[in-house]
Amino acid sequence: MELTLKIVDADGGVLACSAGRDETFLVYRQSYREGDRVVVEVSEPGHVFLSLDGAIQPGLVYMKECAYSLAVPFGDKRKPYSPNAFRGDIHRLSARSTRPDEIIHRRNLALNPWDDHANRTLFPHARANVETRGEAVFAARNAIDGEKANDDHGFWPYTSWGINRDPQAALTVEFGRPVRIDEIVFYLRADFPHDSWWEKASVTFSNGKTSCFPLVKSGVAQAFPIEPCIVEWVELHGLIKAEDASPYPALTQIEIWGIEAPGAGDQDVPVAVESDSGSAHGRLKTSVPVSVRLDDAETDRR
Repeated sequence: MELTLKIVDADGGVLACSAGRDETFLVYRQSYREGDRVVVEVSEPGHVFLSLDGAIQPGLVYMKECAYSLAVPFGDKRKPYSPNAFRGDIHRLSARSTRPDEIIHRRNLALNPWDDHANRTLFPHARANVETRGEAVFAARNAIDGEKANDDHGFWPYTSWGINRDPQAALTVEFGRPVRIDEIVFYLRADFPHDSWWEKASVTFSNGKTSCFPLVKSGVAQAFPIEPCIVEWVELHGLIKAEDASPYPALTQIEIWGIEAPGAGDQDVPVAVESDSGSAHGRLKTSVPVSVRLDDAETDRR
């Protein structure tokens, strides 16, 4: 895979560029200005490791198309990121293609620290029908960025998906290709007593099935094994708030564990062997939820 990293200004001018076969690094020795963009180009769709800023964790992501562009955040849009991210006058970026043995393992398929509203290329991608006051610290992308601190709210690292008190709120995680999933993990925002929580959540899968999950007042991971299935997206909805004084339930993180579906995405993805390596110490273990029919699930949306 040929990889290219660029810094592009508001007029489309290339400020810096680096290219390589299977791996490339770019060191940009200037401060970012408003309108600058980070651009990643690949010679073919596939999995890549991206590190677009030294203050943000690298991410194993899937590029469905051959170009991805991230607007360098300024103002309120910078708040979901570390205060050190995108600052200063020297920046190190890197991109690397993956080996088949690196993507065979069971992992959190919902993780993407580089997602944003405009992203239609780099997967997974999160989108929602509502975000609290349209503020970046409550955006859908915060639910898949890997930041799990959840005993406060409103600034990094306490970002979350906020639903603006809307009982019809829904969050969709798109994978960009078929994947085989077997577990869903919720990290509720737990800034109690400011926060409330959900007692039940429903998840509809792209294969048409819906499952319901009982949740409790807790900040630890609430993990639910599900019947393994191949999907291209999941939608979280039917969020039933607890009867308490706070009107502010929110989601800090959702993890969706599984493996690549053989034959999907990269052509050289081997068949994976199932394992329990994704189990995390300290999770609230739960039983497999009861799946319901789509017509039953619709009642959860009302």
